Amino acid sequence: MLISIIVPVYNRADEIDEFLLSFCLQKSDNFQILIVDDGSTDDLREVIKKYEDKLKMKYVFQQNKGPGAARNLGMEKADGDWFVFIDSDCTVPSDYIKNLENHIKKDKCDAFGGPDTYREDFPPFLKAVNYSMTSFIGTGGTRGTKGKSLGKYYPRSFNMGIKREVFLKIGGMNKLRHGQDMDFSNRIYKAGFYVKYFNDVFVYHKRRTSLKRFFKQIFNWGVTRINLGRIDRNMLKPVHGLPFFVLLIFVISFLLSIFLNVFKYIFGFEIIITFIIIIFAFTQATMKYKSLKVGLLSVITLLTQVIAYGMGFCFGLVKSLFIKKGSSITGFTKKYYK
Repeated sequence: MLISIIVPVYNRADEIDEFLLSFCLQKSDNFQILIVDDGSTDDLREVIKKYEDKLKMKYVFQQNKGPGAARNLGMEKADGDWFVFIDSDCTVPSDYIKNLENHIKKDKCDAFGGPDTYREDFPPFLKAVNYSMTSFIGTGGTRGTKGKSLGKYYPRSFNMGIKREVFLKIGGMNKLRHGQDMDFSNRIYKAGFYVKYFNDVFVYHKRRTSLKRFFKQIFNWGVTRINLGRIDRNMLKPVHGLPFFVLLIFVISFLLSIFLNVFKYIFGFEIIITFIIIIFAFTQATMKYKSLKVGLLSVITLLTQVIAYGMGFCFGLVKSLFIKKGSSITGFTKKYYK
């Protein structure tokens, strides 16, 4: 049994250096790494050359077609019995492959997903982003594990894997810039394959390194949820619109409070509830990361997450009224990583 690690890369030479280094430290060598270069113009190739004599690797190039197409190309070129997708802004602990092998041997499944977390050496902002993305009061409540989330669990491409047979039956990922992994997971379920969550097969995920980049990413995720709902109604549930509904209620209550006294009390109550959530988030994040700075930043990233996702969801919802079915809605595209 060979495990093929597939990672799409676009101008992330600094990240792929860390990524490959973490795989040099694995306790098992039963894997290969496929670097799918999606049209990079940086010194990615030079970084990869440093590891060619240390790891079993394949390098393939395509002209900027997006992460979904890159992963599809990786699956076509992979030699393994299992295809595992990990993002280039991730690193893995030394027992990642070993733990995955153990699960594959004892757990009867066709696909899996694993969690993402933080390294202790991450700067405070990245830890705050991790809190927002994994906490139950953040998106962790809708993207978490089976039995511990508000919505159905869908493996995500930062850390997920499938048997080769799955690819042969359902094909590759679609052309969505965001959300192609969730659509892929949905198709895996619909094809009757068995999906499991491996809690101890985790990655260290950097994600966005500034508040501006984080806002753009989450905004686009809000847009993505509308795209997914247009593909399959089962992928758009009321819980996915919760940040949008919260923002809408706040705005309406505020505007009505200007003219009607009763809404001043309602708006005031909403402020109190928000304050309680903020205090809870600050306390929880401070205790988890043992840092007041991370606690404060976590409040900022959590509020940014709710606002950005709600705005993106609203933007996608409005645009969906004017775009024909089959066409995808786009959010931020220009200078997305700036």
